[in-house]
Amino acid sequence: MAKDHNNLRGGEPALRTLAAQMKIASPESTAGIEETQICEEADVYGEMLDLKGLDLLDLGCGKALHTRILAERFGARSLLALEVDARQHQENLGGRDLPNVRFAKGGAQAIPAADTSFDGVFMFKSLHHVPISAMDEAIKEIRRVLRPGGFAYISEPVFAGDYNEILRTFHDEKAVREAAFLAIRRAVAGGVLKLRTQHFFATPVDVKDFAAFEARAINVTHSEHHLGPQQIEAVRLCFERVHDANGGRFLAPIRVDLLHRPAV
Repeated sequence: MAKDHNNLRGGEPALRTLAAQMKIASPESTAGIEETQICEEADVYGEMLDLKGLDLLDLGCGKALHTRILAERFGARSLLALEVDARQHQENLGGRDLPNVRFAKGGAQAIPAADTSFDGVFMFKSLHHVPISAMDEAIKEIRRVLRPGGFAYISEPVFAGDYNEILRTFHDEKAVREAAFLAIRRAVAGGVLKLRTQHFFATPVDVKDFAAFEARAINVTHSEHHLGPQQIEAVRLCFERVHDANGGRFLAPIRVDLLHRPAV
């Protein structure tokens, strides 16, 4: 469970005040300054949470990289990993070497699990992929499947940094990322989930060349970009300009909202 056990006290005005104080980005990331903490995300949640022996849910697990870390390194007792993309889900089903993990197809707005099934829920940079009209329902679903006192760890990319500048040439996520943040803030203001803390860090992204970038960011199964030759060339020129200046290593700023379902 969460290592910080401070509880929010107060009624609805206090909840609204706390929600209003939440930040979508740190001053460092919006100013283009390197974050003070540069690390892999597993180091962040490994420090924030004690996960051994817990029943966990990974919503929008993608390639199941964090699913594997949660199951193997941090000793989750059981883990349900959900993915909406059919092709990726089929690939994930090959991970039969993880006996404590069950892969299933499903989304955050309709979680295929009973009430109070999990000690913790993770969403790694996936809330902004939920349709905007369904984001509030997704957070209510997270509360439903959490046990009282259980946590929700939601990380989202901050709309800043050189890597983001390349992405936005063909896939501008500013609006959906803002919508995801506002959905979390509404949940805190309404008492659906309570805020434990916000944390900002940057994770390194190493991209050898444009072919590697295409495979990583353009030719992905969860998004259908269908870029034409002129668009590809425009992205390539932007990539090469920024890539050369950074030597192939980018810093992607990330925000973590650590929430919990009240125990009572």
